[in-house]
Amino acid sequence: MKALILVGGFGTRLRPLTLTLPKPLVEFANKPMILHQIEALVEAGVTDIVLAVNYRPEVMVKVLEKVEEQYNIKITFSVESEPLGTAGPLALARDILGKDDSPFFVLNADVTCAYPFKQLIEFHKSHGNEGTILVTKVAEPSKYGVIVSQPGSTKIDRFVEKPQTFVGNRINAGMYIFTPKILDRIELRPTSIEQEIFPEMAKAGELHTFELDGFWMDVGQPKDYLSGTCLYLTHLTTTKSPLLTYPEGNSFIYGGNVLIDPTAEVDPTALIGPNVVIGPGAKVGKGVRLQRCVLLANARVKDHAWIQSSILGWNSTVGKWSRVENITVLGDDVTIKDELYVNGASVLPHKSISSSIPSPTIVM
Repeated sequence: MKALILVGGFGTRLRPLTLTLPKPLVEFANKPMILHQIEALVEAGVTDIVLAVNYRPEVMVKVLEKVEEQYNIKITFSVESEPLGTAGPLALARDILGKDDSPFFVLNADVTCAYPFKQLIEFHKSHGNEGTILVTKVAEPSKYGVIVSQPGSTKIDRFVEKPQTFVGNRINAGMYIFTPKILDRIELRPTSIEQEIFPEMAKAGELHTFELDGFWMDVGQPKDYLSGTCLYLTHLTTTKSPLLTYPEGNSFIYGGNVLIDPTAEVDPTALIGPNVVIGPGAKVGKGVRLQRCVLLANARVKDHAWIQSSILGWNSTVGKWSRVENITVLGDDVTIKDELYVNGASVLPHKSISSSIPSPTIVM
């Protein structure tokens, strides 16, 4: 089987982290974002993966060459000379996606969930039509485009953009499976699959929905990256994953949902959780309080500092007795000096902060 991952451009929404690494390689729960998706695709029997990109970063090529070897798959970069939207990349990769009659997956690179690809294949084959959209339920459908199915059926009737009166609460989860026949509908030009291709398919009775159980989040910007981390950690707790560090026998864990890389060092007097990820080589000092935050590789939090709802970039340091909160994001190799307050700052790589930042700002 085959899959296309829509990676896109420079990951500007996730800056300053994407100034150091391309977005697919930024770790989510201590693993590059794209690796979560690739592993789930491989498990579902996918052997050919196309990455639709606007540029081809060498660092990504190197990492994914190792992934190809490890999983015995073929990864191809499909580079767009101009942004082709969400449908154009399918036409650009026609040679691979249409090389045989087997269906193929398409997914947005920013989405995290439990990836029910095996069930999705079975369902798609059972109805025999051109396409299936994975849908998820949301509490506030008026913010999204809502999918309305035919009564008593999984066939899609219509799409309603940001409805002001209630028509349903199921939205497009950014993951699909198609038969190669869909390629006949798509020209090689900038095209939106959601606005141009899907309505045509629904009209022809060729498009179905498959409902996603459990969590879902687009983690392409810091606020949602943190929310998605919480959802993913809760999923690991629910499935009793051995990846987590549990409160039993670890007095420093508070409230659970804590993922600590085995190479990280945590002082036993720290208090960690709920919803914390600590990356490889990170160091957490005495009396530190961590809550709803992510420490990327080699980040360091010195004694008695407090971190909440924030992301500490690779090799960054927070000084003693400092407080960092409110979706602060530190880029690579940032230093926050001792006894400072940082509120909602986005700090670009290699900066040293020696005075408090009382309100949200970008530090360049």
